[in-house]
Amino acid sequence: MGVDILGFAYAATVAAGGIMGYAKAGSIPSLGAGIIFGSILGVGAYQLTQDPSNYTLSLGTTTALGGLMGYRYYNGRKFMPAGLVFCLSVAMLGKLIVKNVGARSFPVKSG
Repeated sequence: MGVDILGFAYAATVAAGGIMGYAKAGSIPSLGAGIIFGSILGVGAYQLTQDPSNYTLSLGTTTALGGLMGYRYYNGRKFMPAGLVFCLSVAMLGKLIVKNVGARSFPVKSG
């Protein structure tokens, strides 16, 4: 059982982005969303570390954050921060799907 380093890094990046949004623009919604989403993603990464089949919290939170930031990027056309978080979310979704969901779809036959 390995530590979900990418999951923890993604959670820390989201939380740090919220803190930076508050520091640069004084945006309390950015601070709140960054801390809340980062904390939930951190719990999800911890759950994946403990049990690799327990990926639903990470999957749901990453999907919600990716959808929200993708919508903001589409409407605002600003890469920072919405586009960056959208790209990171898509990468995390890919990792979660390939590593966890995809592995259950095709059982490996031995012999």
